[in-house]
Amino acid sequence: MSGGLYRSANATPPGAIPPTDEATFISAEPLNQPAVEATAPPPEQVAEGSAAANSAVMAAGSLVSRGTGFIRNLMIGAALGGALVGDAYTTAQFLPSQVYEFLLGGVLTSVLIPVLVRRRRSDPDRGDAYAQRLLTLAVLTLGVAAVLAVALAPVITLLYAGGKGADYVGLVNSLSRLMLPMLFFTGVSALIAAVLNTRGHFAAPMWAPILNNLVVIGTCAIYIATFGTDLLRPEEMGMARILVIGGGTLLGVAVQAAGLLPALRKVGFRWKWRFDFRELGLRELAKLGGWMFCYVAANQVGLFVIVNLLTRAAGEDKAGIMIYNNVFLLVMMAHGIVAVSIITALMPRMSAAAADGRFADITADLSRGIRTVTAVLAPIAICYAVLAGPISVMVFRYGAFNSRSALLTATVLLVGALGLVPFAISQLFTFGFYALQDTRTPALVIVGVVALRTLLQFVFYLVFPASFAAAGMMLGNAISYVVAVVASAMLIRRRVGRIGLGRIARTLGKVAAAALGATLVGLLVVALLPGDASALSRGHAFGQLLIGGAAIGLTYLGLAALLRIGEITEVIGMVRRRLAR
Repeated sequence: MSGGLYRSANATPPGAIPPTDEATFISAEPLNQPAVEATAPPPEQVAEGSAAANSAVMAAGSLVSRGTGFIRNLMIGAALGGALVGDAYTTAQFLPSQVYEFLLGGVLTSVLIPVLVRRRRSDPDRGDAYAQRLLTLAVLTLGVAAVLAVALAPVITLLYAGGKGADYVGLVNSLSRLMLPMLFFTGVSALIAAVLNTRGHFAAPMWAPILNNLVVIGTCAIYIATFGTDLLRPEEMGMARILVIGGGTLLGVAVQAAGLLPALRKVGFRWKWRFDFRELGLRELAKLGGWMFCYVAANQVGLFVIVNLLTRAAGEDKAGIMIYNNVFLLVMMAHGIVAVSIITALMPRMSAAAADGRFADITADLSRGIRTVTAVLAPIAICYAVLAGPISVMVFRYGAFNSRSALLTATVLLVGALGLVPFAISQLFTFGFYALQDTRTPALVIVGVVALRTLLQFVFYLVFPASFAAAGMMLGNAISYVVAVVASAMLIRRRVGRIGLGRIARTLGKVAAAALGATLVGLLVVALLPGDASALSRGHAFGQLLIGGAAIGLTYLGLAALLRIGEITEVIGMVRRRLAR
């Protein structure tokens, strides 16, 4: 249900821990993050190492990966700016992701990982031959797909960027020819990571994307040192600039894939070409992955619409794909840190309860998850909305990403904050269905939700001015997430019974009251602080962010204590206990 630009991170298998990123608002991370990287099998599937040690490695890797990934996007913005050249780069990077998702993305996490685990348990060679066949088929398929994608780059480019002028289309096409081979390295990385995870090795898959981020950060640094940070138009991007930025991006994904190879030897897996593909049971795999493919395909259709609409609306003084995606990644950081952690804790419990037929325990976990996610994410959403201006200046305004782009970013962030809480709740319901071994219902829900989202976004595109197009896309996302929550709640109630709507409503009411108070205080504090909202200096932005954020946080915590929001008290107590340790 993401609506994100790079990939669908919603495709997580039943019983597995959800991806720490993107999950996807659109998709939390760019193509350098394979969907499998944070997908861990249940404890009984881990071949080596303690669960605590594996969790620590994954948490540390995820934190560093998120940090370097965010710096990566800041460097790209500083090098290319938030106007047409930045939009062209973002579109070109999006294209291999689309092809990869249709070929492998959703099916990998929903079908192939569970199959690899079963083969690991049942085959005499512990699944080595099966994994070798799978890797052989994947390498061949992805290689052919990459060659065809590069050959068809002009056609693919026209599908996504045909609404702009020849110079813009030409730039996207040139970048795409360099970056479409990323789909090969991304697919290989994801499959190697799956093989490693099923053999109890989690460190390399979590840390390899950091190599990618570092390569791209270095590429942007070389670009800035060589060419400067002037804001260019598409026709001003010479071949040398294109080769540096496009080639460096491709190199990052190739280095990531190469960084996983030593880990294969470490777990005792040896690469061997095997062409007896009938032993893979392709018909069964296709049957198992059918609903997940529908889920991914619906998401990709929605993203296709977003890219096309934003491409047509984008301009030198209008928010386009890059700004939209930057905001999405920022919002997804909060979702990944908070909501995914809660879902990760609840998913094994719900899966075990579903296996035992303990539906009352599932509903109790769902209710608890909804209340906790809402209570914890609400103040973050308030900060995003009230402090959108200073956040945009402090986080994004560097180099070619100028004050005008930062101001446009603030508007998109303000609207994007509205979707944070409903998106997190919709994801919780989705994984509730996965715990019930049901991928069909989420697939049907996403088809309807994407249809509604697409209709809303098209209407907003027609009604609102072009300068509000990216914010309109975010508004369409937020409304569709609310609808997804309502539909999912009704459908899952039929499976497991009442989910405690009365208690949920009481908690949401208290959270809304605390959030309203914190919002009013935040707006008042920001209004009293120095600084012009339309042209904030970095110093004023820092002051507003520091003082305004503290005012919002303290007000929310005070009202939460006054209103006795137990979920906040529980989270604070947990943090205190961990700090005490």
